[in-house]
Amino acid sequence: MTRLFPTSAEMLAAEMTAIGMPRKRKETLRHLAQAIVSGSLQLDTIGELSRFVDAMTSIPGIGEWTANYVAMRALGEPDAFPASDLGIMKALQMGNTRPTVKQVMTRADAWRPWRAYAAIYLWLA
Repeated sequence: MTRLFPTSAEMLAAEMTAIGMPRKRKETLRHLAQAIVSGSLQLDTIGELSRFVDAMTSIPGIGEWTANYVAMRALGEPDAFPASDLGIMKALQMGNTRPTVKQVMTRADAWRPWRAYAAIYLWLA
């Protein structure tokens, strides 16, 4: 292995001016790193999905889509579901009518507790 991702503590101390990232995104990364360092957010286990999503979305700059995507892809949570994802909404579109996030969530209830698999299928559809 030739490259390692920095730890959360290293991210807090890092000077990120040279990486060409918008200021708000850098702030979000710092807030995320701080939450991990302080222990208010754990990324080694998910526990209850709704609590994880609440903890992630309490971090400035992180929304439900990101929280569910992290739960799904990084933590292997089989019921995580980024309902506001444009690809998912397009896959569920009927004619010219794209469903709302609420409509997507209602439809996805039938796929519990395996909604992450449904999301992957819809992205491929």
